[in-house]
Amino acid sequence: MAEKRDYYEVLGVQKGASEDEIKKAYKKMAIKYHPDRNPGDKEAEEKFKEAAEAYDVLRDPDKRARYDQFGHAGMGGAGGFGGQGFDMNDIFSMFGDIFGGHMGGGGGFGGFSGFGGFGGGGSRGAQKHQGGDLRLKVKLTLEEVAKGATKKFKVKKDVTCSHCHGSGSQDGKTESCGTCHGTGYVTRQVNTMFGRMQQQSVCNVCGGQGTTIKNKCSHCSGTGVVSGEEVVEVQIPAGVQDGMILTVQGKGNAGRNNGYAGDIQVYVEVEQHSELSRRDNDLVYNLLLDLPTAVLGGPAEIPTIDGRVKIKIEPGTQPGKTVRLRGKGLPALQGYGYGYGDLIVNISIYIPETLTKEEHDAFEKMKGSDSFKPSQTTKNSFFQKFKNLFS
Repeated sequence: MAEKRDYYEVLGVQKGASEDEIKKAYKKMAIKYHPDRNPGDKEAEEKFKEAAEAYDVLRDPDKRARYDQFGHAGMGGAGGFGGQGFDMNDIFSMFGDIFGGHMGGGGGFGGFSGFGGFGGGGSRGAQKHQGGDLRLKVKLTLEEVAKGATKKFKVKKDVTCSHCHGSGSQDGKTESCGTCHGTGYVTRQVNTMFGRMQQQSVCNVCGGQGTTIKNKCSHCSGTGVVSGEEVVEVQIPAGVQDGMILTVQGKGNAGRNNGYAGDIQVYVEVEQHSELSRRDNDLVYNLLLDLPTAVLGGPAEIPTIDGRVKIKIEPGTQPGKTVRLRGKGLPALQGYGYGYGDLIVNISIYIPETLTKEEHDAFEKMKGSDSFKPSQTTKNSFFQKFKNLFS
């Protein structure tokens, strides 16, 4: 399965984009890849659905906040609807209203006049540069996963130039771009199958900023950024999983000329615990009992995240039995639900490999006792557990 693309990349917007910018970007993509404009084109249909999925997440503040922090892993069943059985009519039903009624549930475009042109029509403001993202790896113990953690990193990155305060101008002055007249975009007339239409593109003189610098800052050469470093504090929520990617917004490279700062992608690596293993939010411990305790019962000590505790072993405990300690597992990740997992204790019995003469004689005496002979019910139960173990 192909890896999902970043939703911001799908819509062609920056991570700091406003709700209105996201809506306009989706409108543009939906027009471009609409099935009526691309009959029989499966690739265009997939891009049409992909844009709808991205818009479904980024238009919703709660979904967007979760996506910004955890990426696609944070969506679970609450994210976009790609691959969940939604068809074209579902998309038209959910989002058709943003096209002013031109995109009905029947799938037709109607007229194109309400769209403002395929090239992005309508007015657009000068754009800001987006700083690059950074990537870090954080190693966590299982105890840190259970309680959450705060980690600090000294990060080398592009920072705002302190001499020009990010403007890139030596004297703090900028001029309106003479090519795009401060809009950041240039407009030209193009001939299309629907007639002559306007098409906008980023101004190649100012790079979309709408301004130019006459006297560039000598420290940053007009970029507004210089190499530096910063101590970044990363809050790790309780319940994260190995391989998860967390996002720290606005702490990446500074954007050129007071643009938007990039993000830091934090890759989570959970160290293996010496005694406990993880199964989703449950913890698993394999307890090896001595034979007398299994037969007679008694206390047994087991580890938990909060320290060692004692549990009661019932007399006649059989190998393969499990004991579940409710709520002694890991917490559900913030935003995914509530509560804690359990601690599952798998019990095995240690059979001694060597015996003293006295021990050997004692077992010889017990061999003839009916108490040491398994009943048919016990046999059936044991083999059923064995069968379930490998099924």
